[in-house]
Amino acid sequence: MKKQKVSSPVIRRLPRYYRHLNDLHQAGVERISSNALGNSLGLTASQIRQDLSCFGEFGQQGYGYNVSTLRDEIADILGMNRGHTAVILGVGNLGRALMENFHFDRSGVALAAAFDVVPDLVGREVSGIPVHHVDHLEEYLAQHPASIGVLTVPGRVAPGIANRLVRSGVKGIWNFTNIELSLAAPDVVVEDVHFADSLLALSYMISEVP
Repeated sequence: MKKQKVSSPVIRRLPRYYRHLNDLHQAGVERISSNALGNSLGLTASQIRQDLSCFGEFGQQGYGYNVSTLRDEIADILGMNRGHTAVILGVGNLGRALMENFHFDRSGVALAAAFDVVPDLVGREVSGIPVHHVDHLEEYLAQHPASIGVLTVPGRVAPGIANRLVRSGVKGIWNFTNIELSLAAPDVVVEDVHFADSLLALSYMISEVP
């Protein structure tokens, strides 16, 4: 596999490739050309080949791509086979919705624990995930290291919680708090999820429709 700096747009297209290839695999499709893959995703064959070339050589001329092999290669590139473990901070409406409805395991991430301060939640399980008091965060992570912290806490406490996660060895933060985190840890990756941004983009696009 090539070692090079890969642009953010390429990285963000990889999950689309994976999902589509997985659907094709489930449907029994064994191979696909770059033209067919591009057409189904609204991309050009050249874009598909260029994106994949960032990571190595895939496919055969005159044959195309083996669907299951390419799917597995992209899963490996995305880190789905590296045993990532996550903890979630905040078991309010959004946190609970993620715990009950989002399949972390399908992305290769094991959701191991949740943390909150509400007495009625602490000590219970939500969808089989134990809820601990946030005061025990560092103690828990010292015994059960996690690579990802999912933030669904109120914005006012998010920076403090994020820094506690970083000090405890977490390498990535999935941030649903609608605030921009400023961390003194350049090696920690923050992925911000802003629902309003997506909705406003949709609002703009439908407003432009004649």
